Amino acid sequence: MNDRIVDVEWVAERLDAPNVVVVDVRDAWEYEGIGHLPGAVSVPFDTFRAEEHGAAEAGMLPGADAFAAIAEAAGIDPDDEIVAYDDTHGVFAARFLVTAELYGHDPARLHLLDGDYSVWNRSQPTTTDEPDVTASTYPAAFRTDGPLIDREAMAAAVDDPDATIVDTREEWEYEEGHIPGAVRLDWRELVDTDARTIRPEAELRELLAERGIDPDGRVVLYCNTARRISHTYTVLRALDYSEIAFYEGSLTEWEREDGRLETGDSESPENDS
Repeated sequence: MNDRIVDVEWVAERLDAPNVVVVDVRDAWEYEGIGHLPGAVSVPFDTFRAEEHGAAEAGMLPGADAFAAIAEAAGIDPDDEIVAYDDTHGVFAARFLVTAELYGHDPARLHLLDGDYSVWNRSQPTTTDEPDVTASTYPAAFRTDGPLIDREAMAAAVDDPDATIVDTREEWEYEEGHIPGAVRLDWRELVDTDARTIRPEAELRELLAERGIDPDGRVVLYCNTARRISHTYTVLRALDYSEIAFYEGSLTEWEREDGRLETGDSESPENDS
């Protein structure tokens, strides 16, 4: 895998690098009370997540101005390497990284800590000291040419035989209702829950092949509110999947706009796309 996902040693070697910013997206009380990586800045998940669907450019994105303010307060410069982590297998941290990408940060400079705070804490020092942060200038702008697609593009993908639609939710959610033609890939299937790290590359590729998710094809991801697909998106990018569409509106928007659903293995007649 490429360095979209990086291990503890990779991060430890770069903690003191001037162009590396480590971002802790856990709740502030965890950052302050439990401890954090040395030098890490606190950017809690709820600060870069809109409270209501559709509040900004799409889905639950915070808006370009809000994200710029968050990045500036954290001392993040546009050319910095960003490493994000949480304590939930990386799913919240991945959401931060995808958000940064959608607002213009170079994807090659965005990295997810493989595992999470618990994995780091097994072998590396932590601290409760807060770093001195110098505010930056961060010109965030929403990427209209990025991976994000809207409902119309999602509907087109349903009718596109060359697109593989991937539902990253749990099995029971998928069975209750999913976008027509979607294959199920619970985001947690990509994680070794005992080790708390991403599964080995060979296992990932075997799993993805079993589900018909082709690295050379077009992949369209969704969940309920685009949090879980952030993790799957990050893993697929680390595996060099090149054509990944990110449906920010996800099932929340799809259902609100009366998108057609399938339940189990059969279509639901209730909705019409």
